[in-house]
Amino acid sequence: MATVNIERKTLETQINLSLKLDGTGVRDISTDVPFLDHMLNQVAHHGFFDINLKATGDTHIDAHHTVEDCGIALGQAFTKALGDKKGIVRYGHAVVPLNEALASVTVDFSGRPFFVLHGERPKGKIGDFDVELVEEFLQAFANNAGITLHVRIEYGSNLHHIAEAVFKSLARALDTATKPEPRSSGVPSTKGTL
Repeated sequence: MATVNIERKTLETQINLSLKLDGTGVRDISTDVPFLDHMLNQVAHHGFFDINLKATGDTHIDAHHTVEDCGIALGQAFTKALGDKKGIVRYGHAVVPLNEALASVTVDFSGRPFFVLHGERPKGKIGDFDVELVEEFLQAFANNAGITLHVRIEYGSNLHHIAEAVFKSLARALDTATKPEPRSSGVPSTKGTL
């Protein structure tokens, strides 16, 4: 699979992103939101995606626009990289623990964006990062990747652990869903299109 590039420029953010799905986890990520950098490093490393992402934004207001727009850009990159989705597995599921926290993620590259977050939505801050922005990132990513994305926070008490378990689960589920399906070269749908 080729490396795809996405550029997103608005009055609030400027993003340059490259993504290679069948990579090795090589990454260079700088968003001006350190906790988002940490989470996207998890996606690259545990999903074996090569990601180069440079983002600047109006973080003097807060991190919301940068986090959401990084979700948009990453979703667009997955859409572009997968093209017509011929020959991929399509579905992925992963459950990842991190100490006392447990999260699961299920994805379907259905072409029909839908996002569900089940479980207690943690509130608070991790450093300067508003934890509710995890949900904003995931919603933006699902919409722009054209995926059905179900996230379940099973349990946990440490906000960092909960968020990281979610992103690691996302990485593993995306890795599974985007792998080649050796038994099929067509579109993984009885409709013939996704």
